[in-house]
Amino acid sequence: MRSPSPECERAGDCLRIAGFIALCTLSCALPSDLAAQEGAPGAFLEPPTLENLSSEPNTVEVELTAAPARLSLVPGGPTEVWAYNGTVPGPTLEVSEGDRVIVHFRNELAYPTTVHWHGIHLPFTADGSPFHPVAPGESFVYEFTIHPGTAGTYWYHPHPHHDTGRQVAMGLHGAIIVRDPGDALPETLSERLLVLSDNRFDRDGQIAFAEPGSRQARIDEENGREGEVLFLNGRVTPELAIASGEIQRWRVINASGARTYRLALSGHSFVHVGSDGGLFEHPREVGEILLAAGERVELLVRAGEDPGSTAVLRSLPYDRYLPQTRPADWTDTLAVATLRYSDGAPVDAVAIPERLRSVRALDPATATGERRMTLTKNRINGRMMQMDRIDEVAELGATEIWEIENLVGMDHSFHLHGFPFQVVERDGEPVSEPVWKDVVNVPKRSTLRFVVRFDRYPGKWMFHCHILDHEDAGMMGVLEVREP
Repeated sequence: MRSPSPECERAGDCLRIAGFIALCTLSCALPSDLAAQEGAPGAFLEPPTLENLSSEPNTVEVELTAAPARLSLVPGGPTEVWAYNGTVPGPTLEVSEGDRVIVHFRNELAYPTTVHWHGIHLPFTADGSPFHPVAPGESFVYEFTIHPGTAGTYWYHPHPHHDTGRQVAMGLHGAIIVRDPGDALPETLSERLLVLSDNRFDRDGQIAFAEPGSRQARIDEENGREGEVLFLNGRVTPELAIASGEIQRWRVINASGARTYRLALSGHSFVHVGSDGGLFEHPREVGEILLAAGERVELLVRAGEDPGSTAVLRSLPYDRYLPQTRPADWTDTLAVATLRYSDGAPVDAVAIPERLRSVRALDPATATGERRMTLTKNRINGRMMQMDRIDEVAELGATEIWEIENLVGMDHSFHLHGFPFQVVERDGEPVSEPVWKDVVNVPKRSTLRFVVRFDRYPGKWMFHCHILDHEDAGMMGVLEVREP
C-alpha cells in the first residue's frame, strides 16, 4: 500500500487553503479494526522541560544524565530502562533562535554513548556522532548556537557505533523545540508534543530483543526492530483533552527505531504546517500523514462540536517491508491515542494565515557537483561503514545535488547529519515548494534528488539509514566537509 509522500511534495498532492483554514470535523465513531495492545490507557502527559541553569540572556544551560532506571511502562513491570534524567522520553530541550546552548552531559551507563542533536545545524564536535563517544562514568559538554531560520521540532538520541538501536529502544530519546518569536501561527493555539515510540516486552515486562539466529532476529535485521506496544510520550493509548471546536498545534516526533507511522485521526483531516526543519510556506490540508523513522511533523487539529465525543489517532497499515520477512501483524491498524472533547462552551475558531513564513529555496542551478547514493541491504554504494574511512569529500560552502536511489524492495529512511536539505525531485517529478528536511523516506525501488549547502561547519559528518538496525549493521557512511 503506497501512501502520499510525507511532505506532500509533489504538485497536486495537497490542498492549499487560502485566507484561513476551517478544519471540517465529521462523526468520530471508534473504529472497530483497532488491534489490541497491552497496557491501560492513561491521561496524556508531556515530558518535563530541562531547567535552564543560566541567568545570562540568550543562553540555555542544562544538565543531562543517561543512567539506568525503573519505570512502569506495561503490566508486569517495573521495567528496567535507560533514561535521560530518569524519564522516558527524556526531558524536552526548549530553546529559541539565537540562543547559545550548553549541555553538561554525564554517562552513568555501563556502555559508551553519545548525545546526537538530530537535525540541529551545529559544529562537528557537538554533533554527538560515533566519532565522539562518552565512556562510562565520563562527562562531556556540548556547546552550540541555534541559528536564525531554524525554528522547528527536533530530537536527541544516542549515536554510538553498532549500539544506537539498542540504546534508543532502552529509552534514550527526547524532544527539542526551537522557537521563533515571530512565529506566524497564533499564540492562542494550544500546543501538544507527541513523541511516538514502540517497544517489545517479555512476560516479566522487561524490554525484549530477538534471540540471535531466530526468525524474529532475521525479521529485525532485514526490516528493523518493531515493538508490539505503541507509546505516546511513554504511555499506552493516552487520552488527550480538547475543547469543542478548539484547534491544537501538534508537534509529532517519530522516535521509533524502525516503524513508519501512517497517522490518521478518525473523522478529521489534518492541516500540515511543518516538517523536520520548521514551518512550510503554506499550510496544506491532508487526510493522513506518513512519518518514517526519525521524521517530524507539525499539524493543526480541530475538535468536533459535540462535547464528550471522541476521536482515535491511529497508525494505518503501510507496507515498507521486504516481502519475505513482513511481520505477521503488518496489516493491523493500531491505536496511538484517544482525543476526547471536553464539556463546556465551544471555542471560537482561530484564523490561520495563508502564508506561514518565507522559505529560502536552494537553487539546483547553483550546484557545483552531484553525488549518487545507492541503497541496498545494510549498504550505501555497496559499502558498509568503517570508522577509519572517508567515503565522500565536499568543500565547505559548496552547494550539491544528491541523488538517492533505493534498489531494494523495502523503504529506507535517509538521514544526513549537520546540513538540512530540500528535496527537489521524486522519481523524475519536480517538487513544487521548498521544505527543509534532514530525514527523508526513500520508498522501495524509487529515486529522489535533494539540494544541500555545506555552510559554516567543516568536519566528518554521517549519512545513513535511520532504521537503526540498518545503521548499526553498517548502512552508514562518512562525508568529510573540508575548508577550501
